[in-house]
Amino acid sequence: MRVLVVEDEERFAAGLKDGLEAEGFAVDIAPDGVDGLWMARENPYDAIVLDIMLPGLNGYCVCRELRHDRNWTPILMLTAKEGEWDEIEGLDTGADDYLTKPVSYAVLLARLRALLRRGARARPAVLAAGDLRFDPATRVVTRGGREVALTARESALLEFLLRRVGEAVTKRTILDHVWGDDFEGDPNIVEVYVRRLRNKLDRPFGRDSLRTVRGHGYRLVPDDG
Repeated sequence: MRVLVVEDEERFAAGLKDGLEAEGFAVDIAPDGVDGLWMARENPYDAIVLDIMLPGLNGYCVCRELRHDRNWTPILMLTAKEGEWDEIEGLDTGADDYLTKPVSYAVLLARLRALLRRGARARPAVLAAGDLRFDPATRVVTRGGREVALTARESALLEFLLRRVGEAVTKRTILDHVWGDDFEGDPNIVEVYVRRLRNKLDRPFGRDSLRTVRGHGYRLVPDDG
C-alpha cells in the first residue's frame, strides 16, 4: 500500500515514514500543502495522512481541493489543535478520520488500516445532481449557482434523495428516513413536501429532476435543463 504523508515537522514525518515502512507500506513525504496537493493529484495513493497546520496551503484546503477533484483517496487528518470545531471542520471538508497530536502510533496505524479496508469510494462533501447542490455541513442549497432557501424538513428530504440519485425510493422508505419510523401522521405528507421541492428547485429553473415513479415512489435525477 502506498501512503502520502503531508507533514511539515521533519522529525515527526521521518518517524512516521520509518514506522510505516517497517509495516510494509511505501511512503512518500510532502513538506507543505502545495507539494502535498500536487503529489496527491499526480500519484495513485491508497491513503493520505494530512496535517492541518501546513505552510503554503493548510490541510483543510488540500482536502477540499482533492474532494472537489473527485479524488476519494481516504484521508486521515492530524492536528496539534484541540477542539471539537477543528475536528468538525476537518470532517466536513471531506476527511475520513481525525487524530489530535501527540498521537499514539499504534492507534494511527489501526485507523489507517481501517481506512484502507474501506477503500476509495465516493464520499463527496457536497451532494450534487446536475446543477443542484447541497452542502450538508452548512445546509446551503443552490440551483444553477443561485441559493435557494429550504426549511429543515425540506432540506432533510432533499439530502435523502441526493444520497440516492437515480434510485427509485418508496414513500414508506422516505417516511422512515426523513420523518422516522414512529411517524403516525398522514403518509401523504411526502407528496406535500415533494411538491414543495419541485416548486422551489425545479419549476422556477425550468427543470424536471424530481420525478414520480408510478406505483413506487420518487426518483431524483440530474437535470441541467
